[in-house]
Amino acid sequence: MNRRTYLRRLGASGLAGTALTAPAAATTQENEPSAGNQTAANGTAGNGTDSGGRPTIPADGETYEVQMITESGSYYFDPVGLHVQPGDTVTFVNASGSHSAATYSTDNDRAETRRIPEGARSFNSGVFKEQGATFSYTFATEGTYDYYCSPHKSLGMVGRIVCGEPGGPATEGSIPDAPGSGIMPDSQKIVEEGSIAYPFVPSGLEPLPWQFWAGAGVFGTIFAYLLSKYDRESDRYSVENADNQI
Repeated sequence: MNRRTYLRRLGASGLAGTALTAPAAATTQENEPSAGNQTAANGTAGNGTDSGGRPTIPADGETYEVQMITESGSYYFDPVGLHVQPGDTVTFVNASGSHSAATYSTDNDRAETRRIPEGARSFNSGVFKEQGATFSYTFATEGTYDYYCSPHKSLGMVGRIVCGEPGGPATEGSIPDAPGSGIMPDSQKIVEEGSIAYPFVPSGLEPLPWQFWAGAGVFGTIFAYLLSKYDRESDRYSVENADNQI
């Protein structure tokens, strides 16, 4: 079984389980109309059009998950960066807390700028308060999509998905709301890695491991002891030397 077949089967079984157990679920595909807090996807990825003139999407796309998480005062999407292809579906899962997934587009609440590709429609899951609730979006238009959680946008709960090749407004400047920890990976890094876990810290900027700080503490203790021993043996603080310094 190759990777694509395995992921398709995994995605199908996961979505089937969600349909049976999740408190709430929403699925958005390009050729579906908007409904409630859902927004139909749109794209011009060169996949042809249906009889209504709407772009079509491949039928054999893979399915990926992005977790929406509250943990110890932190709010984040995991993975924070994800690479997909036209026709792939991303399912946002409310793992804990109350969250939403909404693209940076001016038709969405609290988004002051557009950071999705030209020709792509926005998505907005609405706020999920129940653990296990899901929202699915099928991508068609290639480019970079920046999105956020509406309740926690100002706290840095943001994410990035690249569909096919990077492109669009999201590649032309920094995301307005920096992630709560780490930094937002650039589009090319996401393409290279495929999936980037939260928090993302570039190579060379990782925090030093605890072993380093433990070793530094031991070294500092030994150095202080040797310096103190040297001072005592050198009679720098003897009464005679003290009298001579008066």
